[in-house]
Amino acid sequence: MTARFPEAVLWDMDGTIIDSEPYWMEAEAALVARFGGTWSHEQAEGMVGNGLETSAAILQAAGVDLPVPAIVDWLDAYVQDRLAEELPLRPGAVELLTELRDAGVPCALVTMSYEGMARRVADALPEGVFGEVVAGDNVERPKPFPDAYELAARRLGVDVTRCVAFEDSVPGLTAAVASGAVSIGIPLYADLDEVEGGLRWESLDGVTVERLRALEPVLEGGR
Repeated sequence: MTARFPEAVLWDMDGTIIDSEPYWMEAEAALVARFGGTWSHEQAEGMVGNGLETSAAILQAAGVDLPVPAIVDWLDAYVQDRLAEELPLRPGAVELLTELRDAGVPCALVTMSYEGMARRVADALPEGVFGEVVAGDNVERPKPFPDAYELAARRLGVDVTRCVAFEDSVPGLTAAVASGAVSIGIPLYADLDEVEGGLRWESLDGVTVERLRALEPVLEGGR
């Protein structure tokens, strides 16, 4: 017997649950400036959704004279410090997470931030909302590859094609679509029009479990 849809909901973190992208942009600009370079808002927006190693290589090209692991550690520490000051939640995310938990629908956090940060954010949210955390340092290939979403579904013991995935970035939505999940893009800083496939919603504010259950016909009609 097929499990009720959705079997699970897979959540991006930065830009989807928390509006942390400004913290990452601050970190990038500060690090480039430390090495005498300049960093534009357009360059920062182009980094949204990247794996940390990919971002580090771009920062090296912008003049940051550090090895990739050192850049990743610096960015991670900067953003964790900012999150400790304030956790900027996106509208509707916590409410939907809580309703899904209470309805018995498992959720996984699927992020390219590293596991330490991901678990810190997960621990700051209502207890029990996430059954699994898959982070950037848990997979060899970052988004836009589907690996993180596929791993999250395996860990939850569900069929990824019967999951819903929420994303806000081009690499993230590309990864979610490639995994076969019913993928929903919620734009914040990135234009998602270049991604083929998936749905587009303006916000998670007011989204309910029943609205997600009503997406099941998408499985029959394509994504």
